[in-house]
Amino acid sequence: MPAIWHEHDTIMQEPSTVTRFAPSPNGSLHLGHAFSAIVAHDLAVEAGGRFLLRIEDIDGARSRPELADEFRRDLEWLGLEWDEVPAQSTRLDSYEVAAQRLLDEGLLYRCTCTRAEIAALEPRLGPDGMIYPGTCKGERFDPARPFALRLDMDRALELAGELSWEDAYRGPQICDPSEFGDVVLVRKDAPASYHLAATLDDAADGVTLVTRGADLFAMSHIHRLLQALLGLPVPRWHHHALLLDSDGKKLAKRRGSPSLADRRKAGEGGKALAQMLRIGQMPCGITLSRFPHGAT
Repeated sequence: MPAIWHEHDTIMQEPSTVTRFAPSPNGSLHLGHAFSAIVAHDLAVEAGGRFLLRIEDIDGARSRPELADEFRRDLEWLGLEWDEVPAQSTRLDSYEVAAQRLLDEGLLYRCTCTRAEIAALEPRLGPDGMIYPGTCKGERFDPARPFALRLDMDRALELAGELSWEDAYRGPQICDPSEFGDVVLVRKDAPASYHLAATLDDAADGVTLVTRGADLFAMSHIHRLLQALLGLPVPRWHHHALLLDSDGKKLAKRRGSPSLADRRKAGEGGKALAQMLRIGQMPCGITLSRFPHGAT
Protein backbone atom coordinates (compact mmCIF):
# COMPACT_ATOMS: atom_id res chain seq x y z
CA MET A 1 0.00 0.00 0.00
CA PRO A 2 1.48 3.41 -0.93
CA ALA A 3 2.27 5.94 1.75
CA ILE A 4 -0.66 8.21 2.48
CA TRP A 5 1.22 11.40 1.65
CA HIS A 6 1.49 10.35 -1.99
CA GLU A 7 -2.25 10.38 -2.59
CA HIS A 8 -2.32 14.02 -3.72
CA ASP A 9 1.37 14.61 -4.47
CA THR A 10 1.61 16.00 -8.00
CA ILE A 11 5.26 17.05 -8.02
CA MET A 12 7.71 14.55 -9.46
CA GLN A 13 10.89 13.97 -7.48
CA GLU A 14 14.39 13.96 -8.91
CA PRO A 15 17.42 11.85 -7.98
CA SER A 16 18.97 14.98 -6.44
CA THR A 17 16.19 15.27 -3.86
CA VAL A 18 17.48 16.37 -0.45
CA THR A 19 15.09 16.61 2.48
CA ARG A 20 15.65 17.34 6.15
CA PHE A 21 14.17 16.87 9.60
CA ALA A 22 15.08 19.77 11.88
CA PRO A 23 13.82 19.36 15.46
CA SER A 24 14.48 21.82 18.29
CA PRO A 25 15.82 20.28 21.53
CA ASN A 26 13.32 22.06 23.76
CA GLY A 27 11.22 18.97 24.43
CA SER A 28 10.96 15.31 23.50
CA LEU A 29 9.72 14.19 20.10
CA HIS A 30 6.15 12.89 19.75
CA LEU A 31 4.16 11.08 17.04
CA GLY A 32 3.73 14.27 15.04
CA HIS A 33 7.50 14.58 14.78
CA ALA A 34 7.78 10.92 13.87
CA PHE A 35 5.30 11.38 11.02
CA SER A 36 7.14 14.45 9.73
CA ALA A 37 10.51 12.68 9.87
CA ILE A 38 9.14 9.63 8.07
CA VAL A 39 7.65 11.75 5.29
CA ALA A 40 10.95 13.54 4.73
CA HIS A 41 12.96 10.33 4.96
CA ASP A 42 10.80 8.30 2.58
CA LEU A 43 10.53 10.99 -0.08
CA ALA A 44 14.31 11.28 -0.18
CA VAL A 45 14.91 7.52 -0.18
CA GLU A 46 12.36 6.87 -2.93
CA ALA A 47 14.15 9.41 -5.12
CA GLY A 48 17.60 8.02 -4.35
CA GLY A 49 18.41 11.25 -2.56
CA ARG A 50 19.53 12.27 0.93
CA PHE A 51 17.68 12.69 4.22
CA LEU A 52 19.36 15.11 6.63
CA LEU A 53 19.07 15.65 10.37
CA ARG A 54 19.69 19.18 11.61
CA ILE A 55 19.40 20.16 15.27
CA GLU A 56 17.90 23.64 15.64
CA ASP A 57 19.40 24.58 18.99
CA ILE A 58 19.48 28.38 19.23
CA ASP A 59 16.37 28.81 21.36
CA GLY A 60 18.30 30.16 24.34
CA ALA A 61 17.72 28.58 27.74
CA ARG A 62 14.93 26.39 26.34
CA SER A 63 17.44 24.31 24.35
CA ARG A 64 18.54 21.14 26.15
CA PRO A 65 21.65 19.65 24.49
CA GLU A 66 21.02 16.19 25.92
CA LEU A 67 17.83 15.89 23.86
CA ALA A 68 19.80 15.73 20.61
CA ASP A 69 21.01 12.24 21.51
CA GLU A 70 17.46 11.26 22.43
CA PHE A 71 16.31 12.42 18.99
CA ARG A 72 18.93 10.24 17.31
CA ARG A 73 17.84 7.21 19.30
CA ASP A 74 14.21 7.92 18.39
CA LEU A 75 14.96 8.10 14.65
CA GLU A 76 17.03 4.92 14.80
CA TRP A 77 14.18 3.21 16.67
CA LEU A 78 11.82 4.20 13.84
CA GLY A 79 14.18 2.53 11.37
CA LEU A 80 15.31 5.74 9.67
CA GLU A 81 18.79 6.47 8.32
CA TRP A 82 20.16 9.96 7.89
CA ASP A 83 23.16 12.19 7.31
CA GLU A 84 23.63 14.72 10.10
CA VAL A 85 24.60 18.29 9.27
CA PRO A 86 25.97 20.93 11.66
CA ALA A 87 23.59 22.20 14.33
CA GLN A 88 22.33 25.75 14.21
CA SER A 89 24.54 26.76 17.13
CA THR A 90 27.57 26.33 14.83
CA ARG A 91 26.13 28.66 12.18
CA LEU A 92 25.77 31.94 14.08
CA ASP A 93 28.24 33.78 11.86
CA SER A 94 26.12 33.09 8.77
CA TYR A 95 23.03 34.54 10.46
CA GLU A 96 24.96 37.65 11.46
CA VAL A 97 26.34 38.16 7.95
CA ALA A 98 22.89 37.82 6.36
CA ALA A 99 21.26 40.16 8.87
CA GLN A 100 23.98 42.75 8.39
CA ARG A 101 23.52 42.56 4.63
CA LEU A 102 19.79 43.20 4.94
CA LEU A 103 20.43 45.97 7.46
CA ASP A 104 22.94 47.66 5.14
CA GLU A 105 20.38 47.52 2.34
CA GLY A 106 17.81 49.31 4.50
CA LEU A 107 15.56 46.24 4.71
CA LEU A 108 15.73 45.82 8.49
CA TYR A 109 15.06 48.20 11.34
CA ARG A 110 15.62 48.00 15.08
CA CYS A 111 12.56 47.42 17.25
CA THR A 112 12.58 47.77 21.05
CA CYS A 113 8.88 47.04 21.58
CA THR A 114 7.89 44.26 23.97
CA ARG A 115 5.05 41.85 23.29
CA ALA A 116 3.03 43.57 26.02
CA GLU A 117 3.54 46.96 24.41
CA ILE A 118 2.47 45.62 21.03
CA ALA A 119 -0.58 43.88 22.52
CA ALA A 120 -1.61 47.13 24.22
CA LEU A 121 -1.96 48.68 20.76
CA GLU A 122 -4.60 46.05 19.90
CA PRO A 123 -2.96 45.11 16.59
CA ARG A 124 -4.56 42.98 13.90
CA LEU A 125 -3.89 39.27 14.00
CA GLY A 126 -2.16 37.49 11.14
CA PRO A 127 -1.08 33.91 10.42
CA ASP A 128 1.73 34.13 13.00
CA GLY A 129 -0.01 36.13 15.73
CA MET A 130 0.04 39.88 16.26
CA ILE A 131 0.89 42.01 13.23
CA TYR A 132 3.41 44.62 14.29
CA PRO A 133 2.05 48.13 13.59
CA GLY A 134 5.48 49.57 12.73
CA THR A 135 5.87 51.67 15.85
CA CYS A 136 9.68 51.74 15.73
CA LYS A 137 9.98 52.20 11.98
CA GLY A 138 11.61 55.53 11.28
CA GLU A 139 11.98 56.35 14.98
CA ARG A 140 15.24 57.11 16.76
CA PHE A 141 16.86 54.04 18.20
CA ASP A 142 17.39 53.84 21.98
CA PRO A 143 20.65 51.88 22.42
CA ALA A 144 19.90 51.30 26.10
CA ARG A 145 16.99 48.98 25.32
CA PRO A 146 17.25 45.44 23.92
CA PHE A 147 16.14 45.31 20.31
CA ALA A 148 15.04 42.92 17.64
CA LEU A 149 15.55 43.41 13.91
CA ARG A 150 12.38 43.51 11.84
CA LEU A 151 11.97 43.20 8.09
CA ASP A 152 10.50 46.27 6.42
CA MET A 153 7.95 44.25 4.49
CA ASP A 154 6.78 47.01 2.15
CA ARG A 155 10.34 47.83 1.09
CA ALA A 156 11.25 44.15 0.76
CA LEU A 157 8.28 43.40 -1.48
CA GLU A 158 9.04 46.41 -3.64
CA LEU A 159 12.64 45.31 -4.07
CA ALA A 160 11.90 41.62 -4.68
CA GLY A 161 9.07 42.09 -7.17
CA GLU A 162 6.68 39.28 -8.06
CA LEU A 163 7.77 35.88 -6.78
CA SER A 164 6.35 32.38 -6.86
CA TRP A 165 6.94 29.00 -5.27
CA GLU A 166 5.54 25.50 -5.64
CA ASP A 167 3.87 23.16 -3.17
CA ALA A 168 3.27 19.45 -3.73
CA TYR A 169 -0.40 19.62 -2.75
CA ARG A 170 -1.49 23.07 -3.87
CA GLY A 171 0.72 23.59 -6.88
CA PRO A 172 2.17 26.95 -7.99
CA GLN A 173 1.82 29.77 -5.46
CA ILE A 174 2.20 33.53 -5.86
CA CYS A 175 4.39 34.73 -3.03
CA ASP A 176 2.47 37.11 -0.76
CA PRO A 177 3.89 37.46 2.78
CA SER A 178 2.33 40.89 3.30
CA GLU A 179 -0.25 39.52 5.75
CA PHE A 180 2.57 38.88 8.25
CA GLY A 181 3.61 42.52 8.46
CA ASP A 182 7.14 43.42 9.55
CA VAL A 183 8.32 40.07 10.91
CA VAL A 184 11.24 39.66 13.29
CA LEU A 185 14.37 38.22 11.66
CA VAL A 186 16.76 38.65 14.58
CA ARG A 187 15.23 38.14 18.01
CA LYS A 188 16.19 39.94 21.20
CA ASP A 189 16.96 36.63 22.88
CA ALA A 190 18.38 34.64 19.94
CA PRO A 191 20.78 35.26 17.04
CA ALA A 192 18.07 34.66 14.44
CA SER A 193 14.37 33.97 14.12
CA TYR A 194 13.03 30.71 12.74
CA HIS A 195 12.38 32.46 9.41
CA LEU A 196 15.96 33.60 8.87
CA ALA A 197 17.77 30.61 10.36
CA ALA A 198 15.75 27.91 8.60
CA THR A 199 15.96 29.68 5.24
CA LEU A 200 19.73 30.11 5.45
CA ASP A 201 20.29 26.59 6.77
CA ASP A 202 18.22 24.92 4.07
CA ALA A 203 20.24 26.74 1.43
CA ALA A 204 23.55 25.87 3.09
CA ASP A 205 22.56 22.20 3.39
CA GLY A 206 21.42 21.93 -0.23
CA VAL A 207 17.83 21.08 0.68
CA THR A 208 15.76 20.78 -2.49
CA LEU A 209 12.44 19.64 -0.99
CA VAL A 210 11.29 21.31 2.24
CA THR A 211 8.88 18.94 4.00
CA ARG A 212 6.93 20.13 7.02
CA GLY A 213 3.47 20.27 8.54
CA ALA A 214 0.66 22.05 6.76
CA ASP A 215 0.32 24.45 9.71
CA LEU A 216 3.52 26.10 8.41
CA PHE A 217 2.22 26.53 4.87
CA ALA A 218 1.88 30.31 5.15
CA MET A 219 5.44 30.65 6.47
CA SER A 220 6.77 29.58 3.09
CA HIS A 221 5.72 32.95 1.67
CA ILE A 222 8.17 34.65 4.03
CA HIS A 223 10.94 32.18 3.30
CA ARG A 224 10.53 32.57 -0.46
CA LEU A 225 10.89 36.34 -0.04
CA LEU A 226 14.06 35.91 2.02
CA GLN A 227 15.51 33.62 -0.63
CA ALA A 228 15.02 36.37 -3.19
CA LEU A 229 16.47 39.10 -0.97
CA LEU A 230 19.55 37.03 -0.09
CA GLY A 231 20.10 35.41 -3.50
CA LEU A 232 19.48 31.87 -2.25
CA PRO A 233 18.37 28.83 -4.29
CA VAL A 234 14.64 28.09 -4.32
CA PRO A 235 13.55 24.60 -3.22
CA ARG A 236 10.16 22.95 -3.66
CA TRP A 237 7.85 22.50 -0.68
CA HIS A 238 5.80 19.56 0.54
CA HIS A 239 3.40 20.49 3.35
CA HIS A 240 2.01 17.27 4.75
CA ALA A 241 -1.11 16.54 6.78
CA LEU A 242 -1.07 16.79 10.59
CA LEU A 243 -1.62 14.29 13.37
CA LEU A 244 -4.43 15.37 15.68
CA ASP A 245 -5.29 14.41 19.25
CA SER A 246 -8.71 13.36 20.54
CA ASP A 247 -9.74 17.03 20.72
CA GLY A 248 -8.87 17.56 17.06
CA LYS A 249 -5.80 19.65 17.94
CA LYS A 250 -2.33 19.26 16.51
CA LEU A 251 0.04 17.21 18.65
CA ALA A 252 2.43 19.54 20.45
CA LYS A 253 5.20 19.47 23.03
CA ARG A 254 3.54 22.22 25.05
CA ARG A 255 0.38 20.12 25.49
CA GLY A 256 2.35 17.16 26.75
CA SER A 257 1.78 14.83 23.83
CA PRO A 258 3.25 11.38 24.68
CA SER A 259 6.90 11.18 23.68
CA LEU A 260 8.61 8.75 21.35
CA ALA A 261 11.22 8.17 24.04
CA ASP A 262 8.56 6.90 26.45
CA ARG A 263 7.13 4.59 23.79
CA ARG A 264 10.61 3.32 22.97
CA LYS A 265 11.51 2.68 26.61
CA ALA A 266 8.19 0.88 27.14
CA GLY A 267 9.22 -1.66 24.52
CA GLU A 268 6.96 -0.59 21.66
CA GLY A 269 8.26 -1.52 18.22
CA GLY A 270 9.44 1.61 16.42
CA LYS A 271 9.65 0.13 12.92
CA ALA A 272 6.14 -1.28 13.23
CA LEU A 273 4.89 2.10 14.45
CA ALA A 274 6.55 3.83 11.49
CA GLN A 275 4.85 1.47 9.05
CA MET A 276 1.48 2.13 10.68
CA LEU A 277 1.98 5.85 10.25
CA ARG A 278 2.94 5.36 6.61
CA ILE A 279 -0.35 3.63 5.78
CA GLY A 280 -2.55 5.79 7.97
CA GLN A 281 -3.22 3.34 10.79
CA MET A 282 -3.06 5.76 13.70
CA PRO A 283 -2.64 4.75 17.35
CA CYS A 284 -5.71 5.00 19.59
CA GLY A 285 -6.86 8.60 20.05
CA ILE A 286 -4.86 9.94 17.10
CA THR A 287 -6.33 10.98 13.77
CA LEU A 288 -4.84 12.38 10.61
CA SER A 289 -6.04 15.53 8.90
CA ARG A 290 -6.48 14.00 5.46
CA PHE A 291 -5.78 17.23 3.64
CA PRO A 292 -3.23 19.88 4.59
CA HIS A 293 -4.71 22.96 6.19
CA GLY A 294 -6.30 25.12 3.54
CA ALA A 295 -5.84 22.58 0.77
CA THR A 296 -8.67 21.48 -1.49
